[in-house]
Amino acid sequence: MPTTSSPVGDIETDAEKGRSDEKTLLSVKPLPRKRPWYKFLDEYEYRDLYERNGLNHKWYHWFDENDSPEERRYILKLDLLITSYCMISYWVKNLDQTNVTNAYTSGMKEELNLQGNALVDLQVMYNVGCVVMQIPFLYLFPKCRMNILIPGLDIVWGLFTLAQYRAKNKAQMMAFRFLIGCAEGPFFPGVHYVLGAWFKSHEIQRRGGIFYMGLMLGSTTAGLLQASVFQHLNGVNGLSGWRWMFVVDAIITIPVGILGFFIWPGTPDKLHSFFFTAKDAEIAKRRAKRNGTGKPQGFRWEVIKRALTSWHLPVLAIWDVLFWNSSGQSYGVFLLWLKSLGRYSTVMRNNLSAIPPALGVLYIFIICFGADVFRSRWFFLCLAQAINWINLVILAVWSVPESAKWFAFMVQYFSISMSSVLYGWANDILRHDDEYRSVILIVINTLAQQSTVWTPLIFWQTVDAPRYLKGFTFAGTVSFSLVMWTFVVLYFFKRDERKYYFERLRVNDESEVSDSSSQHSAGDRIDEKVAVVELSADTHRQPLA
Repeated sequence: MPTTSSPVGDIETDAEKGRSDEKTLLSVKPLPRKRPWYKFLDEYEYRDLYERNGLNHKWYHWFDENDSPEERRYILKLDLLITSYCMISYWVKNLDQTNVTNAYTSGMKEELNLQGNALVDLQVMYNVGCVVMQIPFLYLFPKCRMNILIPGLDIVWGLFTLAQYRAKNKAQMMAFRFLIGCAEGPFFPGVHYVLGAWFKSHEIQRRGGIFYMGLMLGSTTAGLLQASVFQHLNGVNGLSGWRWMFVVDAIITIPVGILGFFIWPGTPDKLHSFFFTAKDAEIAKRRAKRNGTGKPQGFRWEVIKRALTSWHLPVLAIWDVLFWNSSGQSYGVFLLWLKSLGRYSTVMRNNLSAIPPALGVLYIFIICFGADVFRSRWFFLCLAQAINWINLVILAVWSVPESAKWFAFMVQYFSISMSSVLYGWANDILRHDDEYRSVILIVINTLAQQSTVWTPLIFWQTVDAPRYLKGFTFAGTVSFSLVMWTFVVLYFFKRDERKYYFERLRVNDESEVSDSSSQHSAGDRIDEKVAVVELSADTHRQPLA
């Protein structure tokens, strides 16, 4: 096999199309050394040299051309069970998470006598619960059976959601929000951990996008459901409409958790499902090997040390912190603005609040599917944040026509449409070591979410609604910084991909040398045995003295 010592970017490929075994994939022919500058922006520059997916892939195909019919059936099964359940679970999670804002503007504020920054205090307590409960899962994700953990968390937060209808004051509501946060905190990184175990790098953004559509559906139905519940159940059995909302949410959530015990398979190394077979597990292992996905190895303290000394933790953590603070939509800014206009009823406000997240489904399709099919995650991350930055500038200026504000609020979900691209890319960067991937995903998500514990108290105080000058200015600055930091991530990612590519070449080359040596040694031993046999035969043929 030809080897090469070319510097970064000196290797190109003219490999033939079609499926190949590992050695054929690594039989790369070096082409001219000069590398165009724009190759830096090609995320698959090195991977295409050993996977070849980019040479055959057409953007409008759901499957890769190199996937066998058996793999396509397997991937379809993953989509029907894993991807669809992810979306449904995230829908009920976000329904339970965002309903507090709808309840706040639908009578809870007055009934519980919530004053000042009470709404942001409730949101902060939820975030505190999320952050606290993510820490133990540094250790638990690779150890736990994810087919039990994720559905179990779903049921737990459903029960705490139900408990909110009994809240008598702000203190009780804050306690319930904290407990819901504790149950929901491990869910998001846990789902991305599972997706990273099943799907390859060029598949995960689309699946993550479908998963994230659940967030938009949750935000959409929260408003529509609150409007319907307020209209039809307000006062029934002496309960206010906003209290009935929490009851209805729990009735939806708990059955979804129970369903998960039957269809959610967990991870390939701890597979348990009525629908997945041992053959599916073998296909998963084969795909993981081709993708370079590492095997689970149990908790090791050296993994923590490695995380603290690598580029992954600081660079990805800053990236994630910027993402979590690049928008104000999670603080109910649109609903509070609608209420400040004084021209819409409670039912109409809740109905109107469903429009931005409904549009967010389209934005996710554009960003997540675009990143996969056009194989350019950095471009679609920057596109989403560019549109987000425009809406934040409009809202920061504020003295603009009302139609401009409507436009700004309608496109605000572009800010979070990139979530699955960001986490999918992080999964891909960390794919070589399952334990290490678990640690980094949890830590960066925890660091990012902890920032939302204190930034709202500074920039998104409820008393500043609906103007939020500090908030929109802060988020706009963060959005711009996020675009710049994406290129830092791209630089380190390309550097790691180059190292991994040459490591594969080196290991394969040594393997071939070893095989060749073994063949020579075996040949020598055969020659020796033949010589001994011939000598023995000659001896027996000699006449006795």
